[in-house]
Amino acid sequence: MPTIVVDVMPKAELLDPQGKATTGALARLGHEKFENVRIGKRFEFQVAGEVTDAVLDEVRQVADDILSNGVIEDVVAISVDGVQVSADASVADAPAGEGR
Repeated sequence: MPTIVVDVMPKAELLDPQGKATTGALARLGHEKFENVRIGKRFEFQVAGEVTDAVLDEVRQVADDILSNGVIEDVVAISVDGVQVSADASVADAPAGEGR
């Protein structure tokens, strides 16, 4: 059963309070190498059947309309079984045997 993953992150130009708090906590714990942590959301969809262009179009619509708040968040990645699919690419562009 194929899995589609959608990653949503706060827009780069906006403050990420959770990320800032995590960055501070890491520094206090001695992990000063990490200067900017950003925290987002990950959604996983298991799909019954083949992942077609129509299914990907539907996932993109759901991601834009329901999973993210377009004012403050961006859908940064959509992948099928670990193969990233760009906003306008189809699964047919994925390497053979992957993404379906």
